[in-house]
Amino acid sequence: MQTQQTISFVPLFFERVWGGRHLELLFSKPLPSGVPVGESWEIVDRADAQSVVAQGPLAGRPLHSLWKESRADIFGNRHAGHRADRFPLLCKWLDARDRLSVQVHPPASVAPALGGEPKTEMWHVAHAEPDADLFAGLKAGVTREAFGRALEAGTVESLIHRIPTREGATIFIPSGRIHAIGAGNVITEIQQNSDTTYRVFDWNRLGLDGKPRAMHVDKSMQCIDFSDFEPSLQEPDGDVLVSDPLFRVSHWDLDAPRPAAGPGDFAIFTVLKGRVRCGVREFGAGDFFLVPACMSSATVAPVDGTASVLQTILPG
Repeated sequence: MQTQQTISFVPLFFERVWGGRHLELLFSKPLPSGVPVGESWEIVDRADAQSVVAQGPLAGRPLHSLWKESRADIFGNRHAGHRADRFPLLCKWLDARDRLSVQVHPPASVAPALGGEPKTEMWHVAHAEPDADLFAGLKAGVTREAFGRALEAGTVESLIHRIPTREGATIFIPSGRIHAIGAGNVITEIQQNSDTTYRVFDWNRLGLDGKPRAMHVDKSMQCIDFSDFEPSLQEPDGDVLVSDPLFRVSHWDLDAPRPAAGPGDFAIFTVLKGRVRCGVREFGAGDFFLVPACMSSATVAPVDGTASVLQTILPG
């Protein structure tokens, strides 16, 4: 079934001990009341979490059925032979009122033996409080042995590379890189379709049930890249923030219409600021939408002067 409209999905909200209410305050998202919401999964195709089309001629269709049954129309012939059984990206918002746990995602070479899935991701900061920070990689010279001793002593924080953050900052988190999002960040995350996270340290805090959260120290130690020292924020290459075999993410400051995607391809957009129009629909800050391949000649245009968006495409 072809559609000549952009596609948006019903977000899935998740309560997290470190979450807050910024997605409601900044983007007017209809969060469940009275709980700290840390994640809004905007585009996801997993057995236990499924995006459903919000409106238009495809309303009610799960993303999985679009990927399996309408791939040429929605995603383009270029991806017809993609080996993934499920749509290979997961797109979300994160609201870190408090720090996330120190964690790592398994590399592809290790994940099967640990019963997990590899996961590479990128973060783009949409909002940062004063003194907000990120943690990524190890401080120079930290060894596996020194890290193990710090775990026993509860002093892991002193060994992880801290990066002051700001609105508009981007960082790439390949699998194997130890990391944590610091307090005061609202981040959009584009990632490999995986939900495997191994927590190695949680700042000695209690979970929502008043008990320490489960740690995965043994698995984490098998995944951490102990040669990954002091990574920096991404430096854009023109519009492109991250170019990886799994996804390419570009930042556009729009003051005029711009083609949404390459011929016969699809693209995902994240609205960071302002309002944009694509086809007959408009989208505001905080919205994700997918431009199907059968609409690739459409443009994305600012509604009131200027707007800022991320464009995500699937390479290969």
